[in-house]
Amino acid sequence: MSEERELSNDGATEPATTEAFLAHRNLLFTVAYEVLGSAADAEDVLQESWLQWVKADRGQVRDQRAFLVRITTRQALNRLRALKRHREAYVGPWLPEPLLTAPDVAEDVELAESVSMALMLVLETLSPTERAVFVLREAFDVGYDEIAEAVGKSPAAVRQIAHRARRHVDARRPRREVSSDEGRAVLESFRRAVDTGDPQILLDVLAPQVVLMGDGGGIRHATLRPVTGAERVARMFTGGLGKVQGTLTTEPTMVNGHPALLVRLDGEIDGVMAISVEDARVTGLYYVRNPEKLSRITATTPLTLR
Repeated sequence: MSEERELSNDGATEPATTEAFLAHRNLLFTVAYEVLGSAADAEDVLQESWLQWVKADRGQVRDQRAFLVRITTRQALNRLRALKRHREAYVGPWLPEPLLTAPDVAEDVELAESVSMALMLVLETLSPTERAVFVLREAFDVGYDEIAEAVGKSPAAVRQIAHRARRHVDARRPRREVSSDEGRAVLESFRRAVDTGDPQILLDVLAPQVVLMGDGGGIRHATLRPVTGAERVARMFTGGLGKVQGTLTTEPTMVNGHPALLVRLDGEIDGVMAISVEDARVTGLYYVRNPEKLSRITATTPLTLR
């Protein structure tokens, strides 16, 4: 839905209608993606939101941005509720769909944190309504009254939900933000450790309680449960690399606003390895191999909070 012609549902759509939607498209995609964790589903939500926008009495819309964010949130929330059961039956851990992002995303600290793999995994532990409220309030600074209209709750209830969600997330999110330079340095150390295959070098870059999660979606082989602890994770890597049939290569990239590795097997994309970092060590490894989630890593996806 990146082209204007894809937005139009018929030839009679007024240019101003399309222009207004396109002006906020990147924002609406970011809202939907943060609520859903899936670019494919976010695109579907944008199409549904476009149809709602076309049908709306735009003469009664005082704030186009707020209106569009509201209808996008409603569509995303409905979709997330429908997806919950599917994700519970998912084969192995479910990881967010990785997005190749431009350098400006990493430079925007708030945006980079809001779409980071580590935070989006924490958001998966919230209820759909809690997640939508948290995203709108914490990432997009939407007022309680507007959030209430978007999620169908009273402003008082939204305040309580926001407080509960924030407390839940704060207890599980990284203690501090890591600069892009620090993240790249740790990623490069991890990459060198993997290339050497030396368990001790790998242990030096892994935090004691590092967690490895793999997402193959039942299509590609991946760990079916999170692997915790530096020694276990190091053994997984050193043992697994020795069994690889073919030539495995890695190259640095930027995924969800943070340094990551694009992994290729015999020149073909095998997956994306995202990391989280604290105190100059890797605390989380997120390896997405499910081919259905790798369509957004060859071209940058524009994201914005504004």
